[in-house]
Amino acid sequence: MRPLIVATGNPGKLREMQEYLAGSNWDLQLKPAELDVEETGDTFLANASLKAAQIAQATGEWAIADDSGLEVEALEGAPGVYSARYGQTDPERIERLLIELGSELNRQAQFVCVVVVARPDGSIALQSEGVCRGEILHAPRGTGGFGYDPVFYVPEKHLTFAEMTPEVKRSLSHRGQAIAALIPQLRSLKVD
Repeated sequence: MRPLIVATGNPGKLREMQEYLAGSNWDLQLKPAELDVEETGDTFLANASLKAAQIAQATGEWAIADDSGLEVEALEGAPGVYSARYGQTDPERIERLLIELGSELNRQAQFVCVVVVARPDGSIALQSEGVCRGEILHAPRGTGGFGYDPVFYVPEKHLTFAEMTPEVKRSLSHRGQAIAALIPQLRSLKVD
């Protein structure tokens, strides 16, 4: 199996990617701890591309990276690429989001994820995007998931991400959709 370096230091994200890509001919591995990539892009695609390209070049292996976040319509797409930096902790990020939304009636939001695969020379070979639409509740519900999951409500399921089983969340989520779109491309990729 060919190594595919996952451009993250998070073992949880590695496990999630391994679950999504089980049965592929790729051996997913965490990036070396000493390699850090600053996310300076102003789009999810730019940040995912930066991470994949720099990790691929540094390791000389194929690399996969994603960037994702929450876009809230009434906040003109914020927090967007700054979703993880909207506060120090998940509760702080949720609190800031709810304060900024206040009594706004338009609670429409979407989670967006872009996944990029880079060749060992750093050039981008594949990219895909997934979007999950929903709305922001006035108060958190549920104990699962992470990040904004307790306030991200999916109307057709009548649940927040934090109330869903991992399997249901994976089937609906932005990351799940982006990786599902990537899998056929990854399988047909010609690797030297």
